[in-house]
Amino acid sequence: MKKKETFSISVVSHGQMHLIRNLMQDIATHCVNQSLELILTLNTSEDLGIDPKEYLYPITVIRNEHPKGFGANHNQALCSSIGDFFCVLNPDIRLENCPFDALASGVSAPGVGIIAPKVLGVTGGVEDSARRFPTLTKILRKVFSREWKSDYALQDTPVDVDWVGGMFMLFRRSVFAQFNGFNERYFLYYEDVDLCARMNLAGLRVVVNPAVQVVHHAQHSSHRSLKYLRWHLGSLLRFLTSVEYRQLKRLNRI
Repeated sequence: MKKKETFSISVVSHGQMHLIRNLMQDIATHCVNQSLELILTLNTSEDLGIDPKEYLYPITVIRNEHPKGFGANHNQALCSSIGDFFCVLNPDIRLENCPFDALASGVSAPGVGIIAPKVLGVTGGVEDSARRFPTLTKILRKVFSREWKSDYALQDTPVDVDWVGGMFMLFRRSVFAQFNGFNERYFLYYEDVDLCARMNLAGLRVVVNPAVQVVHHAQHSSHRSLKYLRWHLGSLLRFLTSVEYRQLKRLNRI
């Protein structure tokens, strides 16, 4: 009999246990027959507010002595994981059903490096979680026109995209490890763009399966805080001046 494959779910809290408890309950409700583990990283000091033993799935809690960046936290979680698949989830994601088996089937196809679901906002609209690689021209056009237009039309069938947002990314654990996870030079923002770029350059596909949907209660910290905005702009500049960006340009993939 074939061994049931296991999912390792990595979630990082920055004082967000009030959100994560909802996500954990979603997992408990909708994924009751799923073989999975949750690796919960507390990046700042906070009360857990739950007893991990009350959940039917195993929970590993990591408490950081000092705050780490997005990539460093998930890379650290990878070292504690045992699953066949590794899933990066934001605290503000909510599940209305169990998405993991359907996504695992897609990411196990030859040539696929990352898969993600369609991400909906709280009002039901489709978020722009799947995008084409950024360029300075595209960003300036978006800023000054103040017009939002999705880069991809997500219908019913899986679609190859340039990159997907880090609020929900699923990998085969071996593939994530092969790429040494996220680039920790990005403290916050653009780690997802960088990893998708590296997989693209290695010939692996980034796929969105619109048949699988999750809801994102977006926090938009960079819209409200100068500190987060500085991190966002700094990461953007790092990507636009990176070796990966130059390689994508040279190959006419941007």
